[in-house]
Amino acid sequence: MKVIDIASWKRKEHFEFFSKMKSPYFGFTTEVECTKAYEKAKENGHSFFAYYLHKSMVAVNSVEELKLRIVGDQVILYDEVHGGSTIGRADGTFGFSFFHYSEDFETFNQGLQKEIKSVQNSTGLGISNDVLPINHIRHTTIPWNSFSALLHPTNFDPKECIPKITFGKFNIRDGKKFLPVSVEAHHGLADGIHLAKYIEEFQRQLDM
Repeated sequence: MKVIDIASWKRKEHFEFFSKMKSPYFGFTTEVECTKAYEKAKENGHSFFAYYLHKSMVAVNSVEELKLRIVGDQVILYDEVHGGSTIGRADGTFGFSFFHYSEDFETFNQGLQKEIKSVQNSTGLGISNDVLPINHIRHTTIPWNSFSALLHPTNFDPKECIPKITFGKFNIRDGKKFLPVSVEAHHGLADGIHLAKYIEEFQRQLDM
């Protein structure tokens, strides 16, 4: 963990400019090809959701700007960020989940599957966002539809700084599978180039 010296930070003006806005989030929606990743997950008996979620977490942790958080009046760079995701239940509701990041898929997946079972056996929203560590990143999946745009709820808090990543149902075109991805971040902490780096690394991970 490292406290950023805002006074000498190259993003000082960017941070101060966007932090004055009631809604400083920005983002975009795109696609990544997931054909190889889907086949590999199925060949090894893994959940495709778990597989691409892990690849996303690896990509997130490769981009320094997505590990920055606003804590009080400080900007802190965390060594790593962990995962959070909505988990659907059989009754049509969902709950929030939290799981630790590991570069090793098997380790990551064990924790994820345990958390999925816990949420599916609970009611309400599950874990409160108020008790989640700030060094996590929010994921959600819309498995019923693909999408080309997305709208998140917001409380218009300029210090809300946890990035949001959303996945949809993959499309099939010319025999290839394409996963829609929406990514948003606090513009005082990250720019378009940083979100593009995440997408680039996410695609590279899916192609491995």
